[in-house]
Amino acid sequence: MDTACAGKPTVEQMCAFTSLVYGVFFCEIVEMKKELTLNAKTPCRDGLEEISKSGKIAMLEDCELSELNLSGIDLSGWHFVRCRLTRTTLNGANLDESSFTACRAAGASFGGSNLQEATIEGGDFSNTNFRGATLTHTKVINCKLTGSDFTDARTLGISIENVLLVLAILPRLSFRKMTLKDVDFSEADLRACDFRDTVFENCSLRDAHLPECRFEGADLRNADLGGIKLTNAQLFKGALISKRQAADLLSQLGLKVL
Repeated sequence: MDTACAGKPTVEQMCAFTSLVYGVFFCEIVEMKKELTLNAKTPCRDGLEEISKSGKIAMLEDCELSELNLSGIDLSGWHFVRCRLTRTTLNGANLDESSFTACRAAGASFGGSNLQEATIEGGDFSNTNFRGATLTHTKVINCKLTGSDFTDARTLGISIENVLLVLAILPRLSFRKMTLKDVDFSEADLRACDFRDTVFENCSLRDAHLPECRFEGADLRNADLGGIKLTNAQLFKGALISKRQAADLLSQLGLKVL
């Protein structure tokens, strides 16, 4: 045996190694091609649906999508940045793990859509329809949702922080054991919501509609309870409130707390 050749790769080994390297490189190219960026465009439904069917994940920046009907399209993993979605219809769309950053979506409709593990950060979603939508483990941060409708939405594990929900419709939703920070529920429809063991940090329930709500174990000391009538005080049985809040409630009977 020629010891000078010992340890040298055979032709077959070299070919196998080359194929492996090429295969990895090709896979990386394919993965790169799966991402597509649209900037300052006004796409139509057919164009977006074609991208979706190709398996690509798109990032849309500063795009005009107002009044488009995008119902039922698979937009999972897509990113919308500073896009206009005014009165856009996304009913039944798959938006799993998608993100909306600083978008203007007043009057949009996400009825029955899948927003599981999605992120809505910044922007205006006032008067938006989320009826029947899946918002499981969704993050909603620093945005305006005034007058939005969440009837029958599934919200297990949802995270809400610094959100304006004035006049929003949120019946029968569960916020149990959540920590709500800087959330404004003023004049919102919260009937039959579950706030058991919920911590309110700089939140407002002023003039909110609260029949059948549950607050056992809730910490309401940093919540604005203005407008709450003493006749509704029984709703807060088992909750923790401050002396000031107790004094405000008792003042309706002409009593003073010193």
